[in-house]
Amino acid sequence: MDKKTLLLEIGTEEIPAHAMPNILSQLKTLAEKSLTEARIDFGDVKTLGTPRRLALLIDDVSTTQADVEEEKRGMSSKIAFDADGNPTKAAIGFAKKNKVRPEDLITRDGYVYAVIREQGKPSAEILQTLLPKLICDLNFPNNMRWGDLDFKFIRPLRWLVALFGAEIIPFEVANVTSGRTSRGHRFLSAGDFTIATAGDYVEACAENFVIVDQDKRRDMIVKQINEVAASKGGVAEITDDLLEEVLYLVEYPTALAGVFEEKYLALPAEAVITPMRDHQRYFPVKATDGALMPLFITIRNGGKDYLDIVQHGNERVLKARLEDAQFFFNEDRKKTLAAHRDKLKTVVFQEGLGSVYEKTERLVKLVEKISSMVGVDALNAIRAAELSKADLVTGMVTEFTELQGVMGREYAKLDGEAVEVCAAIDEHYMPRFAGDGQPKTTAGKVLSLADKIDNIVATFSRGLVPTGSQDPFALRRQALGIVNLLSGARWSLSIRAVVEEAMDLLNITDAKRDKIQRDVADFMRLRIRNVLSNSTRYDVIDAVIDDVDDVFAVTLKAAAVEQFLKTPDATKIIQSFVRVSNLAKKADSTDLNAELFALDAEKVLHGAFAAIKVAADELVAKKDFLGALDVLKKLSTPIDSFFDSVMVMDEDLTIRSNRLALLKSIDNLLAKIADFVKIVQ
Repeated sequence: MDKKTLLLEIGTEEIPAHAMPNILSQLKTLAEKSLTEARIDFGDVKTLGTPRRLALLIDDVSTTQADVEEEKRGMSSKIAFDADGNPTKAAIGFAKKNKVRPEDLITRDGYVYAVIREQGKPSAEILQTLLPKLICDLNFPNNMRWGDLDFKFIRPLRWLVALFGAEIIPFEVANVTSGRTSRGHRFLSAGDFTIATAGDYVEACAENFVIVDQDKRRDMIVKQINEVAASKGGVAEITDDLLEEVLYLVEYPTALAGVFEEKYLALPAEAVITPMRDHQRYFPVKATDGALMPLFITIRNGGKDYLDIVQHGNERVLKARLEDAQFFFNEDRKKTLAAHRDKLKTVVFQEGLGSVYEKTERLVKLVEKISSMVGVDALNAIRAAELSKADLVTGMVTEFTELQGVMGREYAKLDGEAVEVCAAIDEHYMPRFAGDGQPKTTAGKVLSLADKIDNIVATFSRGLVPTGSQDPFALRRQALGIVNLLSGARWSLSIRAVVEEAMDLLNITDAKRDKIQRDVADFMRLRIRNVLSNSTRYDVIDAVIDDVDDVFAVTLKAAAVEQFLKTPDATKIIQSFVRVSNLAKKADSTDLNAELFALDAEKVLHGAFAAIKVAADELVAKKDFLGALDVLKKLSTPIDSFFDSVMVMDEDLTIRSNRLALLKSIDNLLAKIADFVKIVQ
């Protein structure tokens, strides 16, 4: 079967850089799904993109759709044929419906079948419908409409290229007709250019100053940045998010260096880097000792001509930004960070929940509560809580909001606050984004927990529980931060108790409290499940996640049960535990009378339980759940003997209740580790 390369290029006005990775991924998935459903065989699928184009390049696409053969079962053969073997009206109707001749019906297993054979069509014919549908099926967070068209896309369409080998696949979308003509770089190329075959696409783009392969473009950018930085005696700081953004801002990258006045290095490093990186998309350069150099590197969307003019323009823009930073810094330093705090009284925290100043007062109380619960000194955390939001009203953070926490840390240092206090002011926002780290200082950890729990409780009290993709306050990330922080710090903390304290401080009415506690527990349960799912069996998670009050304990239980399941007799032991749990549900209480045990098997089980209960409880209290399981497994043999010899549901209600109470007592002890019924054997 012949094969060709397929090219679809969607030419647009400049697409926002942040949207490109998702669009390209979506385009690849849709293409693979569409071709598969259309029964067209294909090879490697690549999606390529620049700010002005989305491209789909697929190797080894079959020129013909695969044939299909399908059997459809009809009525019984007794109904399909008369006594002489001739097809009845029912059979004739069935054959006609399925577009086969009555004599072609086959009989098998007492039924008639119609074998439907459909010959594959030429792929080029199918692609005329498939490709425009592919374009229309793309989804975007924001759409545009232009002219009087009903068609919506992330940016207006300007050209379309659709080639199957050398053949044009003709179609029209939004009054744009497909062809073989693409557009080169806005300034470096001669304009439009034609593509002879789909396989020539990448090379043809390169000849017209468009590096369409984003992987190649990324490598070029990184290489150029590193070379320019090295030529200046420094090392460029390349962050993944900035690199990804710059990648989709240019079609033909050229790196160049610029300089700024050394006087700005007197500012905190982040105060220079933030306007440089977040506002101008420049890459900072550091010396080998990590000190910031008065240099930056930027990526031009063009060649090497007139680089001195481009450099001068970029330097002027950055100078204005740094002048602003210098001004705000100087104004902020006219008083201490603590002196800024009073202005927080004018800043609303959330509707109906007071000011940010009041929030810091709550944080002080929560910090005291959490510190006492995890057994750490609260002094530095309390001071950090008092100052934690003061930088929000400084000129620097008002202008560069990304610096919240960072400037608080720097201003606190200049005020001579304790090192841990300074760090905690910055750390309590962690993690700020996916992949960000956790607080390192004790004060930072305590304050981070307090801040996140206060945020969650306050928001939930307003009925704003995140649903679907809606999470405007980033509460999911904060809850994940709580889970990772507690497990990383190995801190046992009653979430319920801290939530109760937070509700007291927020003056939440009794009518709302139970629901908020349930909502918070459910919310945390999902986050714990997400964290554990990376390394733990789903049934083990189900078994330990009922009570999430102590997050750290849940993670330890999951690890212990998973490890226990790898031991030789685990399956047999858990089966014994499950037998206990199944009958324990029928018990009304755990009140038992040892004198009522008459049979040897029940006496032995009661004695074994009594012998290990104290030790098991002590191990559970110490959170040595694997050790507790090692003790509890000693009950397996007595349990099996009990069920083999004892009729639990005795006619004598007193004896029955006593036996059920024994099983309930054992089950309650097992439940302190896991619900073993949920373990898949």
